[in-house]
Amino acid sequence: MSTETLRGLRVALLAPISWPCPPPGYGPWEQVAFDIADGMQRRGLDVTLFATGNAGFDGKISSVVPVGIEEDPGLNGDIFTAIHIGELFARASEFDLIHNNLDWKPLTYALATKAPPMITTIHGFSSPQILAAYYAGARRSFFCSISDADRDPGLSYLGTTYNGVDVSRFSFSSVPGEYLVFLGRFHPEKGAHRAIAAAKRAGVRIVLAGIPHDATYFDECIAPEIDGDAVQFIGAVQHEARNELLSGALALVHLTTRPERFGLVLIEAMACGTPILGARMGSIPEIVVDGVTGILCDDDDAAIAAIPRLATLDRQACREHVANHFSTAAMIDRYLLAYEAALTQKIPPPPTAEMLSWRSHDWWDRPMAYTDIPPKPRTLQ
Repeated sequence: MSTETLRGLRVALLAPISWPCPPPGYGPWEQVAFDIADGMQRRGLDVTLFATGNAGFDGKISSVVPVGIEEDPGLNGDIFTAIHIGELFARASEFDLIHNNLDWKPLTYALATKAPPMITTIHGFSSPQILAAYYAGARRSFFCSISDADRDPGLSYLGTTYNGVDVSRFSFSSVPGEYLVFLGRFHPEKGAHRAIAAAKRAGVRIVLAGIPHDATYFDECIAPEIDGDAVQFIGAVQHEARNELLSGALALVHLTTRPERFGLVLIEAMACGTPILGARMGSIPEIVVDGVTGILCDDDDAAIAAIPRLATLDRQACREHVANHFSTAAMIDRYLLAYEAALTQKIPPPPTAEMLSWRSHDWWDRPMAYTDIPPKPRTLQ
């Protein structure tokens, strides 16, 4: 089977509904789902995007909610997510392939229904217990990982399908800025507190942008550090403001406290020409070329020592790295190969011994295969 034979393939693409596709600001899963739907439609596939009613997809949309769950506090996320998934499986016979970008819950529906081949992109394991759902659903769905680092040894994968971005959407600056930037969720695992500490010790201004995902962490570890000068907080940024923030920075600081699953913001920053100051763990070494498109560090002292070198990195090389390896076109190519494989095999491979024994696991005590859960943060002194 060649990719040309996939033209006209009827694909149901299941997206999250926390935000529209594409999202106005934060919403990495929604952004990736939109880019896949849009890219597949441009390649000639017959795509139906299961998303919110205000999705910006120029094609078929199936929706059970008019707006994102996070956009309307009156919407119950648990209820409407269940209805959203149920709507897809009620229509499953209309499609040749289902591409799930909504984590583990659709697997439980797939186990109870007769449906076409299904691919699940695992965007990240948020807790050990969720692996039980993936193990149980492995006889019904193929899996793709978003990095080699973010794989569980008990699961079988069709391949790694790195996320991609349309480089043309990002403003480029060849001139290094004078400030560092942190952009993302304010949660202990994203390491905003480490970014602040490194910037302050290096005497470089830092701008913080994003949403306080963990309110306690933000209030205890981030807010006390914000002074409006050396440490600035500008909240969520969208579209051109996001571009301006990233392209005008000296570097994006991504000193996570647990291994990164992929890190969409990494390729967004590099698309703007902005290098990465990142932790050497998880997927970051797969995405950032150490010494070329960023500097990878093993500890805070190394991160502080690296800051003066950031201005010497070639910002054009950062953008070209994304264009060559993490474009939406490259992402679609990888997913087309995965679609081909799923349609050829039709049935996922036999379960591993690990999958078959999922009921006997003590999921509460078992650590993740690829990481340790970060400790409760302490207020910085």
